Amino acid sequence: MNRNDFRFRDRLRVRWAEIDAQKIVFNGHYLMYFDTAVAGYWRALALPYAQTMESLDGDLYVRKATLEYHGSALYDDLLDVGMRCARIGNSSFVFTAAVFRQEELLVSGELVYVFADPRSQTSKPVPPELRTVMLGFEDGEPMLDVRVGGWIEFGRDAQAIRTAVFVDEQKVPAAMEWDEADTTGVHALARNRLGLALATGRLLEHAPGVARIGRMAVARSLRGSGVGRAVLDALLQAARERGCRAVVLHAQTSAAGFYRRAGFVERGPEFEEAGIAHIEMTRTL
Repeated sequence: MNRNDFRFRDRLRVRWAEIDAQKIVFNGHYLMYFDTAVAGYWRALALPYAQTMESLDGDLYVRKATLEYHGSALYDDLLDVGMRCARIGNSSFVFTAAVFRQEELLVSGELVYVFADPRSQTSKPVPPELRTVMLGFEDGEPMLDVRVGGWIEFGRDAQAIRTAVFVDEQKVPAAMEWDEADTTGVHALARNRLGLALATGRLLEHAPGVARIGRMAVARSLRGSGVGRAVLDALLQAARERGCRAVVLHAQTSAAGFYRRAGFVERGPEFEEAGIAHIEMTRTL
């Protein structure tokens, strides 16, 4: 077993609270590491766990967990926790898991989940659409469908995401969120393999040859999973295809690092927009 056996790996650093009297990670914490990696696995599938299970009228329950210890992790070690769906039965999932310190295998394990009715907790068949998504992920298939189009095509889904993120979560007044530019702008929308809309963004003309990106919003549970970057890349490509030579945007300062990693640079001082600190950022194409 090695790192390359896992398409998905979750990275973590060992905390002081996880060390026992022998100055190594207490054995029970590895189950927590695996459970945390399972949550990350669902994000890698672009599936918000709670919403997905509700839509499928089921939930997953642990049936069995086994671990084998090969070595010990120490305080402040940087670990990679691999998670792979090894088999899907009629109503069960078998996951293979492993903890690596660089290339060294420290712990291996197996987790068995049963798909069941959340009310009676009795098993039921794995939904075909969920089976398809999980097998597709392990086969290296993309988990997102990102498309670019107009408000007529994407407005309903984009509005729902932006309302949840900006109006409900960030308390931006609804009157400030919606404007006439929505009807003329170019919109990107990311959906998962089950057709659920997860993220959106908008492209406008800022000046001749310069595009402006805005209204970037990602569902809370999928942030940090690459969904937002996929939408941003789609908008940048749309700007190129329209002959733009540069892009400008107003980034919330808490998201400035996300845009820096995409090649944007800051320009000018911070300012407030809708009660939230922003910074202007630009990128050449």
